[in-house]
Amino acid sequence: MTKTAFLGLGIMGAGMAARLIGAGFEVAVWNRSAEKAAALRALGGHVAASPAEAARGAQIVVSMLADDTVSRQVWTGPEGALPAMAPGAVAVESSTLTSPWVRELAGLASARGVEFLEAPVTGSRDQAAQGTLRFLMGGEASAIAAARPALDAMGSASVHLGPAGSAATVKLANNFLCGVQAAALAEALALLEKSGLDVEQAFSILAEGAPGSPLVKAVGRRMLERAYTPHFLVPLMAKDLAYAQAALGEAGIHSGIAETARQRFSAADAAGQGHRDIAAIIEPLREKRE
Repeated sequence: MTKTAFLGLGIMGAGMAARLIGAGFEVAVWNRSAEKAAALRALGGHVAASPAEAARGAQIVVSMLADDTVSRQVWTGPEGALPAMAPGAVAVESSTLTSPWVRELAGLASARGVEFLEAPVTGSRDQAAQGTLRFLMGGEASAIAAARPALDAMGSASVHLGPAGSAATVKLANNFLCGVQAAALAEALALLEKSGLDVEQAFSILAEGAPGSPLVKAVGRRMLERAYTPHFLVPLMAKDLAYAQAALGEAGIHSGIAETARQRFSAADAAGQGHRDIAAIIEPLREKRE
C-alpha cells in the first residue's frame, strides 16, 4: 500500500481522503478540528496530531485547505508537513490559492528535494465523494507521475496546464465565473419572487434558455428550495473572488464585476449565512428592498 497523508478534512477533503482509503492506500489524515477526522478513522485512516506527523514517511501528501494563509502554515509552519517529508516524496496542493504562493511553495519543496504538484479541482462535495473530480495540474511531469495513483483514486479526469502557478490561474478564472453567475442569479431570482410571478415557471425559462449553465440550474434549484446544505461555502467563494480580483489586477484588468460579486457573498456571510451553501446568498435579498 502507498503511504499517503491528507491534510484538511472540510467538505471536499473528507470525501477525497475517503476515496484514498477506499482504494487501499494507507492514509494518515490531519485536520485542525480533530472531530472532523472521526469518520475517516472509522474507515481505517490514521488520525495524526499534526501535519508533520501525517506527512512523516508518506510518499504522497495531499492538502485541501481554505486559503494561502492556512496553506502556508500547514506546509511550512511549526509542525508543518514539508520539513517532515523525505526527498523524493510528492507534495500535492489541491486548494484554491493564488499563483504567487503556489510558485513560492513549489520553490520551497524543490529546495528540500520534494516533488511538487499543484492540483486544484473542478467539482464540489458530491464529485469528491464519488471520485469524479477533475484535477487541474501545474508542475513537472515527474511530479504528475508520482502523484498519479492518488489522483486516479480521487478523480476521473485531469489536465496538465503548465508549470506551477498555471492551474491556480485557471482555477481562479473558473471560480470567478461561477461566483459572478451565482451572484447575478440571486438577484434575478429575487426579482422574480418580488414581482409576484410564478417563480417556478419563470425560472424554467432561465434554466432552459441561454443563461442555463449547469451552475444556474443546480444553484438556482437550491435557491428556490432553500436547500443550503453546503456544497461550497459562502465565505470560501468570497475569498476566491478576492483572489481572482487580485489576479485580474496583476494582469492589468480592473474588475468591478469581481468586486461586486464578492460583496454579495461577504454580505451574506455577515448576515449569518457563512455556514451554508453559496445558494444562500439570495437570503439577504429576500429580506429587504435595496
